[in-house]
Amino acid sequence: QVQLVESGGGLVQAGGSLRLSCVVSGRTFSSYHMGWFRQAPGKEREFVGAISWSGTSTDYADSVKGRFTISRDNAKNTVYLRMNSLKPEDTAVYYCAAKRGGWDTARREEMYDYWGRGTQVTVSS
Repeated sequence: QVQLVESGGGLVQAGGSLRLSCVVSGRTFSSYHMGWFRQAPGKEREFVGAISWSGTSTDYADSVKGRFTISRDNAKNTVYLRMNSLKPEDTAVYYCAAKRGGWDTARREEMYDYWGRGTQVTVSS
């Protein structure tokens, strides 16, 4: 069974930074593409970014491109989401997720096999 646990969320002022972590249990972490999604109150969950199993490919939503960076450490079974220049509209619950299969579907949440429970990020103005 694969389990994902996010951490690192919190309250930050606009313009500040946070780094989220997602630790994945199991021996096959390096075979999964990893994604970050978020859900703001009253809104649908949306794609934030993803990183391929090897770490050589990344993809970001336009709303976070240039501000957020995804990385992974396969030796630690951990994926990170570094968030800089945070804005109030970044306030949401952030989820990490793991998927097998093609990289071309990394933006599609229905293609992910495993999900964490989420961590709250609140950005004050």
